Amino acid sequence: MAMIDDMAIATDLLITSKAAVRNLATAITETATPSVKKLLRRELDNAIDTHDKIAQYMIKNEMYHAYDLNEQMEHDLEKADIALNLAKK
Repeated sequence: MAMIDDMAIATDLLITSKAAVRNLATAITETATPSVKKLLRRELDNAIDTHDKIAQYMIKNEMYHAYDLNEQMEHDLEKADIALNLAKK
């Protein structure tokens, strides 16, 4: 059961880090001040690095199958079945 908790946490981190990358990229395009753009670019690089670390952790621990769509779909369906069974209890 701990694996599901770890996976849920890692998935939430991955989704949040992806949103951070997207939001920082958007902020850069909306900023006119060079110093603010520089700061946001540095933060964007950090966010991209964080996203990569989380994704690599999930891939290594078989929580995320980024390069095999069929495998990922099977994995997601298994987890959905577990969640439905938990909800029934």
